[in-house]
Amino acid sequence: MFSSKDSLETLVNIKTLHVYRTYYPDPPGGLQEAMRQIALSSAGFGVESCVFTLSPDPYPTEIDRQEARVIRCRSWASPASCDLGSGAAFRRFAESAEWADVIHYHFPWPFADLLHLVVRPKAPTVMTYHSDIVRQRWLGRVYAPLMQGMLSGMRAIVATSPPYAQTSPVLADVAHRDRVRVIPLGIDEGSYPQRDDDGVLQRLGLDQGEPFFLFIGVLRYYKGLHTLVQAAASVNAKVVIAGTGPEHAALQAQVCNFGLQNVVFAGQISDAEKVALLKRCRAFVLPSHLRSEAYGMVLVEASMYGKPMVSCEIGTGTSFVNLEGETGFVVPPESPGALAHAMNALLDDGVLVEKFGRAARRRYEELFSGPALGKAYTQLYQDVLKNRP
Repeated sequence: MFSSKDSLETLVNIKTLHVYRTYYPDPPGGLQEAMRQIALSSAGFGVESCVFTLSPDPYPTEIDRQEARVIRCRSWASPASCDLGSGAAFRRFAESAEWADVIHYHFPWPFADLLHLVVRPKAPTVMTYHSDIVRQRWLGRVYAPLMQGMLSGMRAIVATSPPYAQTSPVLADVAHRDRVRVIPLGIDEGSYPQRDDDGVLQRLGLDQGEPFFLFIGVLRYYKGLHTLVQAAASVNAKVVIAGTGPEHAALQAQVCNFGLQNVVFAGQISDAEKVALLKRCRAFVLPSHLRSEAYGMVLVEASMYGKPMVSCEIGTGTSFVNLEGETGFVVPPESPGALAHAMNALLDDGVLVEKFGRAARRRYEELFSGPALGKAYTQLYQDVLKNRP
């Protein structure tokens, strides 16, 4: 494992360029939130961040946000969720790379590999390896030579949890193993709204004090929401699904086919509404069944608000954030019966809910807080700058 004995004692002055296919203000997802939290938390240690990204509507082309300046070029196409840019993207990336002391890629995004290969930036490069390529296996085969070249050029590769570092065939490759460092993703609590919007409860038809289960996220194929809908048929409480995405219509049709009255689609919610739902839910449910769910930032959010969780065992960081029997339940993937059983156990046992919730909050404070995240990434940037050839 890549490691350092140096300790972070003083503020640094490091300019970091983050590179990923999409970023705020475009519709958010867990990876964008992970990047935002890295930028926010490392700023407290003296790191200045910039984000290079693509967007189908890249105007304005530069946005100054609290955590970073965002440079946006047009995404001309997005085959297999791989946004592609034009020659203008290469030019803007080259300009941005000249500004940076460290370039921080976020995997997977094959177009970033092309940017790196063509521009050949002078600054040292690191990569956070968020997920294996799971669904688009044909893309993985075609992309493998370029990916291996990209990984070989990284000064350090970050896995977001010990389980993912151990189970990912790419990270376990002997050619990369000595440059892998584990840094759990975390959240700066101060970056979340201090006042919530409990009007969302009335909008969704939820009574004050009514127990409900909550899912928040982009409605994608790997989220396992078809299993959650099936489980809801055996749960005597409402299940709120907050977010939008490509699986929305199919899920609504499934709910109609089952004749369910207790599944509530919240659509896109504001940050203040999200906080209100997290504070008031009985428990948080993340039924993702594929390794594309490499971590689950929403589980960290639930931990921050002291909520018990139900997730699935898929050999990724989700079972690192949510510990079976300590912060919640971990059930087999695509098992509606097991999922419903875990949800009903939390519905029926308030003492267990309190116990899991306290443990979740304690784990957040120890492992997933903003200061822990910021210190670890700032140390990483320092290390690659000190050890550059």
